[in-house]
Amino acid sequence: MVRGKHPITHDVYSRGEGKLLVLIQELPGIGQETLALADQFVNRGYKVILPHLFGPLGKTSVLGNTVRILCMRKEFKIFSTQQSSPIVDWLKTLCRKVKDDHQVKGVAVIGMCLTGNFAISLMADEAVLASYSSQPSLPVFKQKSLHLSDTEVEKIKTRLDEFGPMHCARFAKDPLCRASKFDSYERTFNEDKERIVFHTLPGKGHSIVTLDFVDEAGHPTKKVLDEVMDYFDRSLNT
Repeated sequence: MVRGKHPITHDVYSRGEGKLLVLIQELPGIGQETLALADQFVNRGYKVILPHLFGPLGKTSVLGNTVRILCMRKEFKIFSTQQSSPIVDWLKTLCRKVKDDHQVKGVAVIGMCLTGNFAISLMADEAVLASYSSQPSLPVFKQKSLHLSDTEVEKIKTRLDEFGPMHCARFAKDPLCRASKFDSYERTFNEDKERIVFHTLPGKGHSIVTLDFVDEAGHPTKKVLDEVMDYFDRSLNT
């Protein structure tokens, strides 16, 4: 897929049929755990759209992908505050294309870790009806700052007022997504009403629905995923 006057291209994969979910990879890549997450949604009646933004397919590569991201500064502004990364514009274009191609009201979105913030940003777009931000970690080294512009914040608030609160989760002892990060989102979005439902899971894990996911009834990660799935079902069935 290509965007803008200066083309940025990324492959886009899909699997399944049904309601539409754009699943944005996290820093480790589109590994087996991410594919397993996609399959859970496929089994629930979703078509999962997987944009391949960086890294090898089918396996994880944290160090290698960190180097790749640092070299992709035109798309990922991982240290920036008060603005989203340019890749968000490409992802908006993708969501709109998926919506139009399938002639539906809109799509759901999941972003994780490096891309967790993007799931919040995308809620500003008319093509996105529901969103889950898992352990949002940007901007790097600035836990009390937001990777969002003031204009984006107002658009997101307006759409959440219309469609209901989105979901966001972190582990309590996650050093990459600390309590101060959630505090900043709480002050920004929930000052007068609940626009984001926050989940704080016990422990020191990081990747809630992939690398640290435990597919056992009653486990905190399973509870969060089940709640997000129910939320997506309600939002996309309206």
